[in-house]
Amino acid sequence: MQVRRGFSQVLSFCLFLVFECLFVSAQVKHLVSDPHWRPATATWYGSAEGDGSDGGACGYGSLVDVKPLRARVGSVSPVLFKNGVGCGACYKVRCLDRSICSRRAVTIIVTDECPGCSGAHFDLSGAAFGRMAISGEGGQLRNRGKLSVLYRRTPCKYPGRNIAFHVNEGSTGFWLSLLVEFEDGDGDVGSMHIREASSGQWLQMKHLWGANWCIIGGPLKGPFSVKLTTLSTGRTLSARDVIPRNWSPKATYTSRLNFFS
Repeated sequence: MQVRRGFSQVLSFCLFLVFECLFVSAQVKHLVSDPHWRPATATWYGSAEGDGSDGGACGYGSLVDVKPLRARVGSVSPVLFKNGVGCGACYKVRCLDRSICSRRAVTIIVTDECPGCSGAHFDLSGAAFGRMAISGEGGQLRNRGKLSVLYRRTPCKYPGRNIAFHVNEGSTGFWLSLLVEFEDGDGDVGSMHIREASSGQWLQMKHLWGANWCIIGGPLKGPFSVKLTTLSTGRTLSARDVIPRNWSPKATYTSRLNFFS
């Protein structure tokens, strides 16, 4: 009896370890945060205390001028822009010169591309660039122009906001284009699917440019559910009937959920 009981206890402990490892593995798979800082360079553009560009190669338009994107926008080199699928990703960036740089990092959101930039490079808004300085030295830091920095991925956080889908101008029942907004967590989109309410089939959308996706078919009839899969970790979220039956171009439709909600 004691041998059998001892075996049972050992077996239970082993099973516990297996399930614990599987749980930790699943958690690690879904982490976008990178603990490793990597070298890069950084510049700034626009006005000294400005929010950065209007619009940008990701297609966010006037969203870059208002919170939560305001003053956190960043134009990145092609290796980080990834032909547009890097749009929406968030990074922490900090400079290295202790004589003028703060130890804290700034968090930026990829909203634009710097096509002529090589390697890992961040072209930040004047406001974001200046925030890397110690108190009162933002102007002096901007005067240096180009800096050596460290960067790492970090989860995007949009408290109080859910994922939204902007129907792009020109969309019809035969060509539907969507812009993804306020995706927290990974921030980037690896694939998108759409489903008509009358159908059980998910239809794959095509990456168009920046954070814009489209589907050609038809006639497409709403309401539509939209499924997102992130590029970084492959997490999936489905927003049921988020785009109504009487949808219209240039309208934005907000879902009831987000990756961190």
